[in-house]
Amino acid sequence: MAPIIIPIFLPHLGCQQHCLFCNQKVMAKEIPSPDSIKKFIEDSLSVFPPDQERREKQIAFYGGSFTAIPRVDQTRYLGEIQTFLTSGRIDSIRISTRPDALDVETLVLLRENGVKTIEIGAQSMLDEVLLLSKRGHGAEDTIAALTRLKQWGFELGIHLMIGLPGDTLDGFLYSLDRMIELRPDFIRIHPTLVLKGSPLEFLWKNGKYSPLPLDETIEWLKRGILKLEGASISVARIGLQPTKEFEEHLLAGPFHPALHQLVQSAIYYDMAEYLLRNHPNGSEPVFVCHPKEVSNLRGQRNENILKLKRHFKLSKIVIDEKEELSRGCLKLRTQGGEFSMHRKDLLV
Repeated sequence: MAPIIIPIFLPHLGCQQHCLFCNQKVMAKEIPSPDSIKKFIEDSLSVFPPDQERREKQIAFYGGSFTAIPRVDQTRYLGEIQTFLTSGRIDSIRISTRPDALDVETLVLLRENGVKTIEIGAQSMLDEVLLLSKRGHGAEDTIAALTRLKQWGFELGIHLMIGLPGDTLDGFLYSLDRMIELRPDFIRIHPTLVLKGSPLEFLWKNGKYSPLPLDETIEWLKRGILKLEGASISVARIGLQPTKEFEEHLLAGPFHPALHQLVQSAIYYDMAEYLLRNHPNGSEPVFVCHPKEVSNLRGQRNENILKLKRHFKLSKIVIDEKEELSRGCLKLRTQGGEFSMHRKDLLV
C-alpha cells in the first residue's frame, strides 16, 4: 500500500535553471520556512482518520530541487521532522530534486536524517530535448544519479514529461527504455502544459511551440504505461494535480482532470476491439471484467461502448462483473464461445 504523503511545497527553491515549461508559483503562494513546517505537520496528522493510523506516513518536500538549496537550509528543514521520526508519528521523508545535485556529502545528510525516497526530475533521456527545455543537465547525469542512489539503497522515483519541444513518440519510448534499464521503483509522467508566466508561454504565443493534442497524449501514455507494466515498474501518477491556482494559470495543452482514467479506458477499448475483431459472433456480445474495471471498459460517458457498437454494428453490448476475475483481464462471451485476454497481451 502506498504511503500517506504530507506534501510541503518549496516552489523554485534550489532551482538554478528556469526550465522552459516551469512556473511553480502556481503550486504554492509562498515558500514555507523551516520554523513553520512543524505546525503544518501537526495539523495534518490531527485530521487523519483512526483507520489510517497504521499506514506508512511520509513528509515530502516537493516543488524545488531540495538538494540544491544551501546545506544549512537542508539541515534545518530535515531537523524539524526528527522529533516526528523519533516518536514514530512519521515513518520517513521523501524529496524531489535534480539529477546533478546528489553528491556524496548530500547523500550522507539525507540518509542520516531519515530520507527514504528520492524523486528525480529527469523529464527526458534525450539530450536535445533537455537542451531545448533549458534543464541544465544531460541524460548522463540521470544515469549517474540513479546508479549512485541504487548503490546507497534509496527508493527511487523518476519524473518524465511528454510533448516537450523536440520530443516525439519514438523519443518518449526511447526514454522509457533507458528508464527500464535503470530500474527505478516508480515513475511519474506529466504532459507538457503551457502555463502563464513560463518561458514556454512566449514560444506558444509566437507559434513556435504546439502542445500535444489530448488524443495523441492518450496514445503516448497508453503505450508508455503498457511498456512500464511489462517491465514491472509502477506508474505512480499521470498528469498534474488540478488546483484552482493551477487552472487559473493554464493557457494550453492536454490537461484533463481524469487523464489517468482516460488512458486506462483507451487500453480497455483496445482490448475489447481486439476481442470483437478476432471473435465476431452474434449481435449481443457479453464482456466480463472485474467490478473495479467496469468504468474503464465503459469509458467516460459510456464512450467505449457506444464506439464499439457503431464500429461493429452491434445492437447491444452486455457487461458482466466477476469479482474472481483478475484486474486487467477481459473476457468476451459470444455464441461461438468464451475468449479472454489480459492487457499485457497488447504488448505483443
